[in-house]
Amino acid sequence: MSVFTPRRQLGLALLLAALSAIGPFSIDTFLPAMRAIGASLGASPVAIQQALTVYLFCYALMMLWHGSISDAIGRRPVVLATTLLFGLASVGCALAPNLETLLALRAVQGLCGGAGLIVGRAVIRDCFDGAAAQRMMSQVTMLFSLAPAIAPVVGGWLFGAFGWHSIFVFMALVGFVLFALSWFGLPETHPYGRRQPLAWRQLLANYKRVGQTPAFFFLAAAVSCNFAGFFVYIPSAPVFLMQHLHLGPGQFLYMFGPAVSGIMLGAWLSGRMAGRRGARETVTIGYGLMLMAMLANVGYNLFFPPSLLPCVLPLMLYTTGMSLVAPTITLNLMDQFPELRGTVSSLQGFSQTMLGSLVAGVISPLVWGSPLTLALTMGGFLLLGGAALFGYRRHMPKGK
Repeated sequence: MSVFTPRRQLGLALLLAALSAIGPFSIDTFLPAMRAIGASLGASPVAIQQALTVYLFCYALMMLWHGSISDAIGRRPVVLATTLLFGLASVGCALAPNLETLLALRAVQGLCGGAGLIVGRAVIRDCFDGAAAQRMMSQVTMLFSLAPAIAPVVGGWLFGAFGWHSIFVFMALVGFVLFALSWFGLPETHPYGRRQPLAWRQLLANYKRVGQTPAFFFLAAAVSCNFAGFFVYIPSAPVFLMQHLHLGPGQFLYMFGPAVSGIMLGAWLSGRMAGRRGARETVTIGYGLMLMAMLANVGYNLFFPPSLLPCVLPLMLYTTGMSLVAPTITLNLMDQFPELRGTVSSLQGFSQTMLGSLVAGVISPLVWGSPLTLALTMGGFLLLGGAALFGYRRHMPKGK
């Protein structure tokens, strides 16, 4: 299916990874400055936390539309419109005079931030099949996974050097640069003859068709719960690192570095295993790694006081397994409906991000009081993800 040369394929992977990274940058870059932003705008710590929750809610909500719109009008127009609007909203966030304005503009950022991830998956599946698709998905994941490690470091440096407004100026530059790169470098991969009409009745029918399929329910739940097991640490990072591990605002890399290294390692392993090991075996290995990480995390925090390496290294092992599993399950999920890949990508992204929004706004504040409750929450989500995978395999005996 692919007519890309190795050089063009690498260029496409870099661009899709950068587009996908808008979401993590919007979440992680301003974490080191959250307290200062709240103080500057006269907002309590709980109130400023809603700048993350609002973003995630709108991010998830618009995910339902990004893929379907791209199925109707093409991949390229969606990416161009959302990157430009994201840049403009980021400028507004930098100039926000109060919390209400900031929340409104964060909502706009959220409405735009998921397009690159959703449309990027559809682009990959438009252009590649089989092991080539898995390798491409793994390459994008490896490159994209640098964002959560870099973002809080960049945010901490910008905050220390220029104040919190500079963080949103940086986000604006990211949006505008990606708009320019997409204008010149992103091909249209969804031709007119394969496009679906953008009618709300048909859209609802497509969502109903996909959402009522047991395979979609189980696979989407598995990916979402696996990710939530790690994501519970993201909104908890200021408390986890600064209160429990006694680190400073410029030391967020001590958690995000190992965790993201695990994501990159898992994605690399996924690419290496593509075409060499079966999908079922790859997923089983990934879950084995996550289980070992969860047991080590809970075991240490149950008997010992918080310490940097024992509290952080299990996150690296967990994200290795999580990243090893995700490309295989995601491709399997999209292959359930070849003619609705954008819609499937949207619905899967929506379910994952809505769970992330619930974690950020409700669950994390309830469990970030101690490293043990965070570890137990990770374990709970992993068990739910494993149960979903088991349910899929029960319903689909030959499933992946």
